[in-house]
Parts: sequence; structure tokens; C-alpha cells
Amino acid sequence: MSDSTPRLYEQFVIPSYGRLSLSFVRGEGSWLYDEQGTAYLDLYPGWGVNLVGHCHPRVVAAIREQAGRLLHVPNNYYSPLQATLAQRLVGLSYPGKVFFCNSGAEANEAALKLARKWGASRGKWRFVTMENSFHGRTLGALSATGQAKYHQDFTPLVPGFTYVPFGDLAAAGAAVTEETCALLVEPIQGEGGVNVAPAGYFEGLRELCDEAGCLLIFDEVQTGVGRTGAWFGWQRFGVQPDVMTLAKALGGGVPIGAMVAAAHVADVLQPGTHASTYGGNPLVCAAAHAVLTVLEEEEGLERARAIEAQLRARCAELQSRYGVIREYRGAGCMFGIELDRPGQPVAQACVDRHVLINCTHENVLRFLTSVFLSEAELDQAFAALAAGLARL
Repeated sequence: MSDSTPRLYEQFVIPSYGRLSLSFVRGEGSWLYDEQGTAYLDLYPGWGVNLVGHCHPRVVAAIREQAGRLLHVPNNYYSPLQATLAQRLVGLSYPGKVFFCNSGAEANEAALKLARKWGASRGKWRFVTMENSFHGRTLGALSATGQAKYHQDFTPLVPGFTYVPFGDLAAAGAAVTEETCALLVEPIQGEGGVNVAPAGYFEGLRELCDEAGCLLIFDEVQTGVGRTGAWFGWQRFGVQPDVMTLAKALGGGVPIGAMVAAAHVADVLQPGTHASTYGGNPLVCAAAHAVLTVLEEEEGLERARAIEAQLRARCAELQSRYGVIREYRGAGCMFGIELDRPGQPVAQACVDRHVLINCTHENVLRFLTSVFLSEAELDQAFAALAAGLARL
């Protein structure tokens, strides 16, 4: 890496990120290439954004074509690409309508505002969210996030949030009151450790919300758009939310977020109540259309399920060899290996072998792979993992 890049960052870029000493200039599929042309196998491409891989040719072509036609038009005009993208998302999910924005945090902010406005006339304004959840870095999304480490120095938070253990239906029931407007949950907790709920949990939450007269919101920023082997994580459990939020994989590398609201709440946000200058502009909608088409026409969901089977088999083999693995869990291309000790040394050992993997929640090695990750690439990935685990 050129010495000038870190110096420029130190001088001109706000230091709100921890960075590895890597600088990438090109990506293709599950591979990133640094300034010297060295290839790195990326097991969480784009931090979960590049579900169809880095620079998928059909996504790149759609962006190039649209960039030469129309980049942006504000939302006080109609945009055919936005209209048809909303139609596709509703067709893949449930009857309703879509609000477009630029990120997962913004999509969650929109969902929180929708729930508050829906509840205003009903005397409902409180939320129940989960411990170890992660919903974004904006103040509202941060207030919904059930991890104290992210709250430090940003209090007082937005009032009205109660956190309960993920997977504990009784705790959720005890927390819901007549003032609760919504319950917000990730189908699989991502940053919190790739946590999977017990059987019957989401069915219980749906019943709880119906009985209490509050909304069920699924944060599908990580699980959505095919990552779990279904279009949306809730489809793996057969439990439909009232609202879901999307981002990451939807844009294939360009910034987009979306909130899909079911028909009975879709018209809560009227003109003047919420907005996004760039939300759903022609460029990002063209990219999102291409992503959906790739997943549809290149068997993306089937590939995600096949990768899940591969990951389960390979993780089981690793667990039998190395006693440091407590558990492995996940769905589709979203998987975690929980260790009995900090996982960063293993992640660094993988980097040393030119394999990039994320360590979250201190001791969970997290995969957010492309649906096009090959068996040969999995072989390389698990060889690096085995070497890292052997160090422990």
C-alpha cells in the first residue's frame, strides 16, 4: 500500500473507523485486489453489500447505461425505475408499498417514524427491541440498538425503547404494554453475533403483536434480498411482518435503503411527514433492478442454500478438529462460528493468508459471502480458517 494514502487519511479523514493496513483498487466476484495486484478472497464482500459479488457484470452494465441517461431526479416527480422497483419488491414480499432511502439506518428510521405516527392516535409510542441487536448509527436507530457499548457518549437517547433478550418470548410479552407501538427484531441478529432464534419464536412474536395491537417490524438489512436462501429472512420462518427494512444487498454496491410497509399501514406517512433527497433515484434503482434480475435468473437463492449446506458441513468438520469452536449457526450466506475466546487473532491469521473474514461480537467469525462463492474458494477459505484456529 502506498504510504501516501494513510497519511492523507490521518490528515483529512475523520477517524471514525478502525482500518486494516489494506488498500483495494479493484474487485471481481469474491475477490479484491490491492494496489500491487495481490488478490484477497473476500468472505464478507462490501460488509454484506455485494451479495452477487464485487462488480457483477450485469450490475455494472446497468449502472453504466443509466449513468449516461439520468443520474438523479428528486422525489417530487415520478420515476419509472422507482415505481417498477417498488412493484418488484412488493411482488416478492407482501401487498403494500415502499419508501426508498439510502441506507439501512435510514430505512430503520423510516420504520420507527411510521410506527410512531401510526401509534400517535392510539396512545402508542414505545418500542420493544432486542439485546445484542444492531439497527444503525443514527440517533433513532442507535436508540433501538440493544448494545450499551454503542450508546456510550451519545446519551440521552431517544426515549421509549425497552430491550429484552433475543429469543425470549416471555420477556418480550412482559415488555409489551398498551403504549407499545411496535416490536423491532432482526430475523437473524448480524452484528450481535449471528444469533438464530429458537423454533416458534417469530410465530409467538406475531401472535403477541396481534393481541397487543402493535406492529411487528423486521430489520432485514442483512438478511434481506436472498441472503438466507429466501428472498427475505421472514420467509424462512413463515411469519410476515407489518413492516420490513432493506439495504445492503439490494443495491449491489451503490447506496440504497427501502422500507416495505404492508397495505394496512402503507399510507401512514403522508406528504411532509418523511423524505429522502436521494432515496430511490434512477441510478440506484437501475442497480437494484439488476441485482434482483441476477438473483432470479442465475439461481441466486438456490446458490445461497447450497452454500449454507457447504458451510454447515465444513464447520462441523472444523469443530471436530478444534475444541475452541462452541457453535456454528446461520442461514444461507449468513453464517457465524462462535469461539470460546476472542476471534480477532483468527481473522488476522486469515488476512495473512489473503482471506478476509469479519469478527463480530468479540468471538464470532462472521460470513456474509456472495451467492457465487465456489467450492474451490470455500476450500481456500477453510484452509485459512484451519490455520488460524491451529494457532489457538
